[in-house]
Parts: sequence; C-alpha cells; structure tokens
Amino acid sequence: MSIIRDITIKAQKYLKDDDILLFIGPRQAGKTTILRQLENILKKNNAVVYFLNLEDVEYLELLNKTPKNIFKIFPMDLSKRSFVFIDEVQYLANPSNFLKYLYDEYRGKIKLLVSGSSAFYIDKKFKDSLAGRKKIFDVPTLSFRDFLRFKGEADLSQKNFEKLSLSEKEKIEMHYRQYLVYGGYPRVVLAANEEKTEILREIAYSYIKKDIYEANIRQDEVFYKLFKILASQIGNLTNASELALTFGVSKTAIDNFLYVMQKSFHIELIRPFFKNKRKELTKMPKVYFSDLGLRNFFADNFKPFEIRDDRGALLENAAMRQLTEKYGKQKIKFWRTIGKHEIDFIADEKEAFEVKIDPSKIKANNYKKFLGSYPNINLSIISLNTQAGAVGKYKILEAWQI
Repeated sequence: MSIIRDITIKAQKYLKDDDILLFIGPRQAGKTTILRQLENILKKNNAVVYFLNLEDVEYLELLNKTPKNIFKIFPMDLSKRSFVFIDEVQYLANPSNFLKYLYDEYRGKIKLLVSGSSAFYIDKKFKDSLAGRKKIFDVPTLSFRDFLRFKGEADLSQKNFEKLSLSEKEKIEMHYRQYLVYGGYPRVVLAANEEKTEILREIAYSYIKKDIYEANIRQDEVFYKLFKILASQIGNLTNASELALTFGVSKTAIDNFLYVMQKSFHIELIRPFFKNKRKELTKMPKVYFSDLGLRNFFADNFKPFEIRDDRGALLENAAMRQLTEKYGKQKIKFWRTIGKHEIDFIADEKEAFEVKIDPSKIKANNYKKFLGSYPNINLSIISLNTQAGAVGKYKILEAWQI
C-alpha cells in the first residue's frame, strides 16, 4: 500500500463537488501515486472510476481529434456519476478546451481529476483560464512531514514540533539532516543510501531532459551548465545579463531557461520586498532549488550536513522551501537595500526570518535598519540543532519547526 500524503488527504475533501481537480508538479514527485490513491478511495466507496494515461499515443490522438472521443475509450453510463482520472494532461494539444468541454457539457455526471508535469504547459496551452471550474493542487517533492511518513515515522510526523521530547527531537534532527542532503523525491527517500545518487542522476538526465525537449530548448548543454551554476549560487541574486555573458548566449535565452526551470518546478526565484523603491528596490530575484537532493546533485556534493562548507546556503534553501509551503510562493520575499542591508525572508509582509548556522554570532545592529523601517514585522532566527530558544529579543526556530 502506498504512503498517504497530505495532498491526498486535502484533495479527498473535494471529491464530492464538481470542480476539476488539477495536480501539477515536477516529474517523479508522486502525482500519479496521488491519483491512484484517490482512485482507490473512490473504488472502496463503489464509485464508477476510469483512469487514462496520455503518454499512450493512441488515446492521445483520439482525444486530440475531439473531446467526445472519451466515450469511445470509456463507454460511460451518464445516468451515474463517473470519476475520470487523466494523467499527463499537458500532452493534449488543447487541454483547456478538452477539460472545459467535458465540465460544461457533463457537469454533475463526470468529475475530472487530472495531472500535469509542467506549469509551462498550463501557461502555454491552457488558453482558457477554466476560471470557476478548477481547483489546483501543487505537488512538490515531499514536505518534511511527508518525508517522515516515508521513513516509517507516521506518528512523529503528526506531532506538534514545538512540544517534542528529547528523544523525539533527536530523531527529528537525524531525519532532517538526511532530508537536507537527499531531498524529497519519493523514490530517492525510499531507496537505500547507495542508490539515492543514481536515482537523482536519472531524474536529472532522463526526466528533466523531457522538460527541455518539450519546451523546445535545443541548447541542452547550456541548460545543464546553468543548473550547475545556480546550484552553486543558492540564496544569491540572479543576474540574467551576467549569466548570458558567461555562456555566450542572449539574455532572452537565459530568461527562457530560467522560466522553464521555474515552470518545471525545479527552481524558485524569490522577489524583493520593498516599500521605499529608491532605497530598497533591486529587480534581481534570489534563486533557490525546489528540491535539495536535485540541488546537491548539480552541486556534486552529498557530504553529511555537519561537514559541509555550504551549510548556511543549504539551510537557507530548506527554510525557503518550508516557508513557501506554509505561506504560499507568492507571499515569500526577501529584503535588501542599496546599502546592502538584508533580511533573508519576509513572509506575507508580517513575519521576517534570518537563517543562521550559529545564532550566537548574530549582531543586533545588522537588523536596526529593517526594524526601524518595519516595526510591525516580527523578526525570528532560523537555525538547526541550537539549544537556545532566543538570542536577545529574537526567537530562534529550528528549521524543521517552520
């Protein structure tokens, strides 16, 4: 039996309504498994269920001709409500037209649950917004709580991380260190340690290759070199013009590569937070990886966290990932002035976070500029395996507590 994820539990609540449930995320993140879990839940309740994978060329050709051909594939009895699962919907020539037609014509009779491996296609191919007809579920690689379930720690995953016993905290920290190194692709998490790197290699050079090809990128060598440079620069400002000079390509090409990397759910570009444009505005985003295992593959570094030179950057990347899960991607920013005063993350314009491997080295003066400008935003410190609950007036959070 597959391990139930939080997304499955959340989506289950929407099985009774008419909205199209759309699951989007990177390849190998577990979207098909989530669809199968929902299929099994429905079957246990004696629902009428059909499942279709559009990597099957024959079915794809049929449905590209007309959405009505779904009835040639599945002879549905429209007197009963049917649940139709469609995996890899982005392969359709016009997925929005297909989904809109079935929703508008057979609402209440056919419930659609579909997956897509790239938001690139959601942007480019979904010519109709499907407004009022869909609910989107982001399916990233495993969250840390999901990671614990995959490690056989279901009870621990449900705990209040603010109220752990000493032994529970030690166990959490042991697992979190592995999460920092190998990330959350389900196959990687379940694999033996000696197999993890090879699976990440397969994801990088087989599955990401599909993203490159389907986005019509022909400079795949440059694309992969860009991945490696970004892996060495997590948490830094990303200057597309400088990258273009480095690779001898146009800025437009770099912008397109970054766009595809984002829309394939491999990187996040965090934008600046500002109120005073003259003093604070920088147009350049900071770059992070959506999965730390993939980042460490491109950085060619799977050393244990304790002996790494990039501990600070790695922990900052992990904090970004967890903050986006908690607040949503659009609500996470960073703050930086022209004078180079900086705060790592601003969440929902209400909370500020600085990531520090050693909180004891914090200098309160570094934050006076920010706190003077934004006295209503609370500042906390994110660290790992620190015994202190606070440094001065700043609360310290373990990274896994976010």
